Amino acid sequence: MEKREGEAEPEQKEEEEQVVNPWMVSAKGGGKIDYDKLIDQFGCQRIDQSLVDRIHRLTGRPPHVFLRRGVFFAHRDLNEILDAYERGDKFYLYTGRGPSSEALHLGHLIPFMFTKYLQEVFKVPLVVQLTDDEKCMWKNLTVEESQRLARENAKDIIACGFDISKTFIFSDFDFVGGAFYKNMVKVGKCVTYNKVVGIFGFTGEDHIGKVSFPPVQAVPSFPSSFPHLFPGQDNLRCLIPCAIDQDPYFRMTRDVAPRIGYHKPALIESSFFPALQGETGKMSASDPNSAIYVTDSAKEIKNKINRYAFSGGQDSVEKHRELGANLEVDIPFKYLSFFLDDDDKLEEIQKEYGSGRMLTGEVKQLLVEVLTEMVERHRRARAAVTDEMVDAFMAVRPLPNMFI
Repeated sequence: MEKREGEAEPEQKEEEEQVVNPWMVSAKGGGKIDYDKLIDQFGCQRIDQSLVDRIHRLTGRPPHVFLRRGVFFAHRDLNEILDAYERGDKFYLYTGRGPSSEALHLGHLIPFMFTKYLQEVFKVPLVVQLTDDEKCMWKNLTVEESQRLARENAKDIIACGFDISKTFIFSDFDFVGGAFYKNMVKVGKCVTYNKVVGIFGFTGEDHIGKVSFPPVQAVPSFPSSFPHLFPGQDNLRCLIPCAIDQDPYFRMTRDVAPRIGYHKPALIESSFFPALQGETGKMSASDPNSAIYVTDSAKEIKNKINRYAFSGGQDSVEKHRELGANLEVDIPFKYLSFFLDDDDKLEEIQKEYGSGRMLTGEVKQLLVEVLTEMVERHRRARAAVTDEMVDAFMAVRPLPNMFI
């Protein structure tokens, strides 16, 4: 049974074992996030094989590696989206990025790589929100710097290969107003101060800008926020691919949506991409050696993997041959499970490395090759993105072929 949406959540209390919200991710004692507990705590559902098989059947395309391997592992009302799609009804995608840094790391790319797949296989439009206002308030950036970073991050998003005829990217500073703002006010009137404190853990030390922000991230879930895209389509459903730390925003949104005449947005949610030093939550932008960035050179990628990627291998070759690697904690293997598309090859590595026949150095070398190729491909795509292309993706315009 789904937890009542928007109700006060316990994840903000210090005595709880783990904290997962849009601004903080930490596990008990610096350990791993317990995703089963998180599902119970948030009240979402786990994605099972039957759901993956259904997506395969409906789209006629192989499920994305992130679906096959459980990277996107939880959902809210995904079956309802698929039911509607099977009936011939349309939906749209909504995802976003908080532009707080110039360069994205691989963890930042995951929702966009997956969203591109969803856009392709379902042939649906996408709105991408750049929350430059949020980062201005939380990261103490100037308005101008937040806007600059939004455009820089937009180039990385465009480089993921989205279809411009089906994609609208907007920054809050540029777009909020009109119908979008009307929906913000409607949401704001439905959420009490006590409720927003219960969901997000705001305190008396937080400025009112933070308390007023959640409706901004909520209302792209409603088609009437985009009258240039979806005129007269207020019943259009919305699917949101995101990391599970964004769930509090959309629990609030789903609680409010029926009260103001909209469908509850559906969600498909991912686990966190682990830091190089170990699976303790999200990577940290404040520690450049905790992550591989899309701006890293081949030499930097090799150095980071070899020096910082936590190994589950044994202390000596002899012991490793005897006991094999602990794949539960081995970061090179975990990274390959995200980015090595070949299931047979990954299964072979799992067997050989787990038994000790394959050494850590061999696995790291393979990971270096996979990531170097991926980052270089992204770098080339980003270099081809011009300011004019950014303007075109961000132009307020109809998308006449968005469902074709």
